[in-house]
Amino acid sequence: MLIIAQLCALTSIGVLSYIAIMVMMGRMRRKKAVGFFHPYTNDGGGGERVLWCAVKAIQEQSPHLTCIIYTGDEASPESLEARALDRFGVVLPSPPQVVRLYKRKWIEAATYPHFTLIGQSLGSVLLAWEALNKFTPTLYFDSSGYAFTYPLARLFGCKVACYTHYPTISSDMLSRVLRGNSMYNNNNVIARSFWLSIGKAMYYKLMAWMYGWVGFYSDLAMVNSSWTQSHIEMLWKIPQRTRRVYPPCDTKSLQALALERPERVRNFISVSQFRPEKAHGIQLEAFAIAVKRVKLEASDHLDALVVPRLQLVGSCRNKEDQDRLLGLKTKCVELGISDQVDFFENVSYKNLVDLLGTAISGLHSMTDEHFGISVVEYMAAGAVPIAHNSAGPKMDILLDEDGKRTGFLAISVDEFADAIYTLMMMPEAERLKIAAAARKRASRFSEGRFYNDFKAAMHSLLSEL
Repeated sequence: MLIIAQLCALTSIGVLSYIAIMVMMGRMRRKKAVGFFHPYTNDGGGGERVLWCAVKAIQEQSPHLTCIIYTGDEASPESLEARALDRFGVVLPSPPQVVRLYKRKWIEAATYPHFTLIGQSLGSVLLAWEALNKFTPTLYFDSSGYAFTYPLARLFGCKVACYTHYPTISSDMLSRVLRGNSMYNNNNVIARSFWLSIGKAMYYKLMAWMYGWVGFYSDLAMVNSSWTQSHIEMLWKIPQRTRRVYPPCDTKSLQALALERPERVRNFISVSQFRPEKAHGIQLEAFAIAVKRVKLEASDHLDALVVPRLQLVGSCRNKEDQDRLLGLKTKCVELGISDQVDFFENVSYKNLVDLLGTAISGLHSMTDEHFGISVVEYMAAGAVPIAHNSAGPKMDILLDEDGKRTGFLAISVDEFADAIYTLMMMPEAERLKIAAAARKRASRFSEGRFYNDFKAAMHSLLSEL
């Protein structure tokens, strides 16, 4: 037993020594660069837009610094530069450098069927270890929400900055578990069991404590909304290092679109990744109810009936998202609306603008959406938004402009259906008043404002490099 104990001690010492040596070597190799930890550079969502706008801002603000992208995707500097332009209309001053990561499976939800939060969080540390060993920058910038990597980056001698779209754990998640609410991250089995709910609540409290500890290591924490800011300040306890920087929304080019829509067009659009939290099923159910109601009330005037269409535009990150997309198509058949719903996967920026230009309304049904870039894009394009009555849309975006309504907020399927029906039947003149007020409010969240606020937040940190 003594020999075994000695061997274990020697093994532990060896592992710790190896880690110390690798960290010291990383510090010695550290280069004047900003390393963006963004393992998925093909998700097509608002987070990717933030990435490319952040890269552009730093390239303009500190051209002497090299921008590195840590990604698990097969990509080249030229392909990423082209993607930023094609998908988001962002012109980078120069192509970013690429560090390919091969251990991305450690942050995939499928790797952790149970205890997914802690699994992905600890897995991100392993992925960051690979990243920082391959290239150690002077500034480590997390643009995907992997806060558990911050202490490791500090060990490698990096300054740490982040742009946090939403907290990994929040008091809202905890309260839903305690109330027994079933959602994508709290299945029915747990929601119906008192003891399982108590166990999960304890797990969430432990995660919240750990999340607060690692977040404290951030030198600068940028957050995207009032809702996110309140949670991050409560958990990380670094209000003096926390800055609210609204995400870059494409308001300029979208505001060039006409507010008017063709007389016999009643298109509704939904722009978001095909992820479970986006709750596309609510949109389909609400649309089916509204369409049925319109057809019943217009049965005597079928010749004048304008049949509405729902266009779901998004991207898939992995097989789970692809399966989810197939499930949504099946649901359309079950609801009897398959001939009125169109799916668009991985569309180009130009095609997205064209689709927004024909929509009278945009749908967004995620609960506690941290901000909601697509909601702002609807407003800028002249599509009146119908969004979930929580977090970003409620607190920051869909507020009155000059005393005028800018959109609709809803929670239940019936509330979404009522809003959809209202816009289906609304006279164009009335819709235009709401659309005009929404467009004016959308200008508060422009790319220009993001660049100004981002550069101001980063100024002191970059001046030290």
